[in-house]
Amino acid sequence: MHGKREMVSCASIVQSGLLMITRGTEQQAELFSRPEMPPCNGIPMRQAEVSRNTLETRITVRLNLDGSGQGRFATGVPFLDHMLEQIARHGLIDLEIEASGDLHIDAHHTVEDIGITLGQALARALGEKKGLRRYGHAYVPLDEALSRVVVDLSGRPGLEFHVEFSRAMIGEFDVDLVHEFFQGLANHALLTLHVDNLRGVNAHHQAETVFKAFGRALRMAVEEDPRAGGSIPSTKGSL
Repeated sequence: MHGKREMVSCASIVQSGLLMITRGTEQQAELFSRPEMPPCNGIPMRQAEVSRNTLETRITVRLNLDGSGQGRFATGVPFLDHMLEQIARHGLIDLEIEASGDLHIDAHHTVEDIGITLGQALARALGEKKGLRRYGHAYVPLDEALSRVVVDLSGRPGLEFHVEFSRAMIGEFDVDLVHEFFQGLANHALLTLHVDNLRGVNAHHQAETVFKAFGRALRMAVEEDPRAGGSIPSTKGSL
């Protein structure tokens, strides 16, 4: 946005997920994940935009951790778009991801690089992690499937991934790429991440519970802890 800014309450921003600006008879709406969004009560909103371009893929991620679950995805991998929507909705993150990759080969590079770029955006939006809860966990069922995800904003990347998918493909999506996505994300967001599918016989349900649980665990971990007084949640003094 350019020009004069009108004052908007934080509550109205968070509730709508959009910044509404009225100029005469015209009204403009912008997702507040945009980097030019003004601070809320003097506190910069936790947002980031990261582009990552290689010879194999071109990825852009925009996110706002203090969003309302709005998502827009154009990755060229429809099942991944569906899973990313779960992260946004259940994590209450405003998330936009645009990707183009060498899908004529397969989806491996695209899915992995989306995980990497999303991880980089998360790390940038989290900053020093002052006053955050740091830890988050969630159990999510979907019919017969049940998954658990635990997140630690530890600054030490690590993934424990224990999902035995019931089949190798979900439509045209190779289930091995779920691991590749979370490995890239954990490495570049500097997360310790434990992912366990506790039961399930439908591979789609298994994957969907994992992504929903990750969104909800991340939401818990990045929430402000009102009792922390803005301190870093570690006895080391840094994460």
